[in-house]
Amino acid sequence: MKYALVTGASRGIGSAIAIRLSKDHGYKIIINYNSNEKAAEKTLATIVENGGAGEIIRFNVADKLEVDRAIEGFYEANPEAVIEVLVNNAGITKDNLFVFMEQTDWSNVIDVSLNGFFNVTSAVMKKMVRKRYGRIVNVVSVSGLKGVPGQANYSAAKGGVIGATRSVAQEVAKRNITVNAVAPGFIDTEMTDDLPKEQLVKLVPANRFGTVEEVAHAVSFLVSKESGYITGEVLNINGGIHS
Repeated sequence: MKYALVTGASRGIGSAIAIRLSKDHGYKIIINYNSNEKAAEKTLATIVENGGAGEIIRFNVADKLEVDRAIEGFYEANPEAVIEVLVNNAGITKDNLFVFMEQTDWSNVIDVSLNGFFNVTSAVMKKMVRKRYGRIVNVVSVSGLKGVPGQANYSAAKGGVIGATRSVAQEVAKRNITVNAVAPGFIDTEMTDDLPKEQLVKLVPANRFGTVEEVAHAVSFLVSKESGYITGEVLNINGGIHS
């Protein structure tokens, strides 16, 4: 049985990606969450209602030991399983001007987004290499490409993932494994609920925030077999914000 693992899949962009990959590709979805079990169950229920299948796995992507134990436990319980697709979506924000930023807020954001990418990817990549097939998509951000005031920690974390995406893509391309990233701009999610949307939308040439479904469709293409000659790429999904 072929699986797709989506981290931070309990809500928002991650949930939309999990649902879309089930619909488009028939993968059984491994829905990772850290704290919101009810939301993860809701994502799974939607997948099942649409005729798909999946399961919920709890682990903190920032804790390598916890990640390794969870992935090892999954394979022990499902010896015939193949995690063919990995979407590294988990992330947090702790925004503040750099001059006022606490060290813990810097470290926590780096731990989840950047170290989380390493922890989860390293846990599943060896089997991809042996199987000579895989699709990895990292959800980054416009912040990681151009920098955003008040998000030095988030920009650094996502910028680091972008660099790693391009590097790892070259390492595993001969094994028919692609490693790409999508970089959303302003997307309507719980993470953007507290933002001054009326002001921010003026910065977007498309004159609106994006939807989680628009991000999910882009990820779906990048995990498809048809995208096999695209690797090390960062796909902007930002309504035209490029400066």
